[in-house]
Amino acid sequence: MSQNHFLPLFLYLIFVSLPRSLAQHGGETVVTELWCVAKNNAEDAALQGALDWACGPGGTDCSRIQQGGPCYDPSDVQKTASYAFNDYYLKHGMTDDACSFSNNAALTSLDPSDGCMFL
Repeated sequence: MSQNHFLPLFLYLIFVSLPRSLAQHGGETVVTELWCVAKNNAEDAALQGALDWACGPGGTDCSRIQQGGPCYDPSDVQKTASYAFNDYYLKHGMTDDACSFSNNAALTSLDPSDGCMFL
């Protein structure tokens, strides 16, 4: 099979792997990327507890936000928690329930990547 046959498949696989939400707008279906992030008004202690759970029993891959990782930033628990929350959300069906963390997280269409690319 030539390389030209792989390109459409590759692009399709990238597209279907992105977090998204479907909505009806004027009779058209609109695809929107969504991220699960820590709420701005969440207390640091609550975020740290949710982060500890996500990186432990929650099964989130937190290697990128741990010391030595490219997204490690111990001074910003909100950013660190957002990274973990989004990873959990992606791995657990991208549902509202997968982005709750005791009401300390919310979905956003604004890309939270800031020096650290969210997966």
